[in-house]
Amino acid sequence: MSFNVSIQPSGRSFSANANETLLAAAIRQGIGLPYGCKDGACGSCKCKKLEGEVTHGAHQLKALSPEEEAIGFILSCCAVAHSDVVIESRQVTDESAFPVKKMPVRVASLNRLSPDVMALRLQLPASDVFKYHAGQYVEFLLAGGDRRAYSMANAPHTQTSAPGVELHIRHMPGGKFTDHVFGAMKEKEILRIEGPFGSFFLREESDKPMVLLASGTGFAPLKALIEHMQHKGITRPAVLYWGARRPADLYMNDWVLAKLAEMPNLRYVPVVSDALSEDGWTGRTGFVHKAVLEDQPDLSGYQVYACGAPIVVESARTEYSAVAGLPDEEFFADSFTTEADKAKAAA
Repeated sequence: MSFNVSIQPSGRSFSANANETLLAAAIRQGIGLPYGCKDGACGSCKCKKLEGEVTHGAHQLKALSPEEEAIGFILSCCAVAHSDVVIESRQVTDESAFPVKKMPVRVASLNRLSPDVMALRLQLPASDVFKYHAGQYVEFLLAGGDRRAYSMANAPHTQTSAPGVELHIRHMPGGKFTDHVFGAMKEKEILRIEGPFGSFFLREESDKPMVLLASGTGFAPLKALIEHMQHKGITRPAVLYWGARRPADLYMNDWVLAKLAEMPNLRYVPVVSDALSEDGWTGRTGFVHKAVLEDQPDLSGYQVYACGAPIVVESARTEYSAVAGLPDEEFFADSFTTEADKAKAAA
């Protein structure tokens, strides 16, 4: 049994099988619904149900509250149809959806960028073409059915010279995957990935100035966006706010400074929250999302691209709309929800 899912205002439709989430069905059929984590944690796939019946699987209340659900909002990543359904969702575009594929990859290099951040370079099969948008992510397929998601830190055009993807992986002590990355992993090891996933990518049709907001390794997909902007000759004004606990956590600071010399439309504001006297830090301090509001109290004419810790992304989403007038539809985000975050929320 399957049900028809119609999307407004685009008028597009797709079919969803019984016990298949709306998002899984959309991805399977190349429909570009917005989403992030795929497991009910981030809220990026939230949309309005106009008609029909769905039931939700497990999800976090911060992603969808009972009050929101009562007035018709759903999470497409964990909503299963029980009738034909009509939903209201933005960002539904044909060109936003590249084929999702599974493939073997080889570890090409491991480069420690800071004490707890590793740049992992994966070599893709030479015979395969892997298309993705700067800002999207892949998932590692681990033993036991587990998955771990990481954003590509290099723009798609870099595939021309060397088929491969760069990932920035932060060590989470006790983590099933990151302990291996920072421990026994060696070059030439074979892994399996699936992707690309995610609706976080540059909306090139806009000419609005941009705020690029990163916390920690949330810098990775924004690095890919910056490379893509340079490659495509996109000269919209953009300012990167990168937040970290200590100066050393700005693990590619020199790379950003080099890009500033090449891209006159790009500005950079690093923000450190927990600097110590021995760090000798003389730059901005505090919460990175607050620094944006201090510099730009009116965001009504901007687009914001935010990546990193869920608390940073959600605080920015809420405050930029309520305080600075940012239109909801101009906030694009990828919230890096860890397995520890999910376990804590479930408890």
